[in-house]
Amino acid sequence: MNNYVVKTEDKIVQKVIEKIDHRSLVGQAKYGAMMMEEVEGKDKDLNDFLIDVQEEIMDALLYIQAARVCLQDEIEECMINREKQFNGPAKCGCGNTKNKKGYCDGSHEEEEL
Repeated sequence: MNNYVVKTEDKIVQKVIEKIDHRSLVGQAKYGAMMMEEVEGKDKDLNDFLIDVQEEIMDALLYIQAARVCLQDEIEECMINREKQFNGPAKCGCGNTKNKKGYCDGSHEEEEL
């Protein structure tokens, strides 16, 4: 076995290598074999590995979309907080503060548009 020594001083690269190593150990515990054993033992062929890659990419697309939704929610929340910071709470025509849904506190009937 090749005992490669990481030569880079780049902390980012070192962290990625550490994560890959950890991920390999998790996979070995989960599946009971190293990837090279799957190749040498013919447990998986090229098509099996391509299917694995395709499934991982589809999962990654789902994670990206979920992250985009979270980011949009955070942006909207920041915009709302910024508006509150600069404009104060929304007021009804009667001068009362509106609730989170945009309605008056109920001390009078609101006019319908």
